[in-house]
Amino acid sequence: MRAIADLHEEYAFLDADDRYRLLIDLGRELEPMPDALKTDATLVRGCSAAVWVYPTVLDADSGHGQRLHFLADSNAAITKGIIALVLLTVQDRTPEEIGAADIEGALAPFDLRNQLSSNRTQGIPNMIALIRETARRYGG
Repeated sequence: MRAIADLHEEYAFLDADDRYRLLIDLGRELEPMPDALKTDATLVRGCSAAVWVYPTVLDADSGHGQRLHFLADSNAAITKGIIALVLLTVQDRTPEEIGAADIEGALAPFDLRNQLSSNRTQGIPNMIALIRETARRYGG
């Protein structure tokens, strides 16, 4: 996955249509989420599109402790791109790093609330809350 700062540099130079395309392309880069994991238990509440998030734990490596890896998907292409943006801030990090991450701050330069309809962005806080709660459950 790309670094979020690099992605923002590219995003800042694009017009609205190209920004949509970039988000859609970013969503296509997400690791596939098996359909069997797309259940009511993994569904993020409050999203206009269906959004599923499933945490997995990566084995501890060289003293870094366990890391969380999220599988996620949506039935809407742009929403899937927004999910990918959020995951860029937390993917494969320790629960402590996720708990301390300023996810909203990392997303702020993208100005998603003004770039996209409120229907597209209303579930972002719920997805972030679910990720943070998951990190807390794993000790973050």
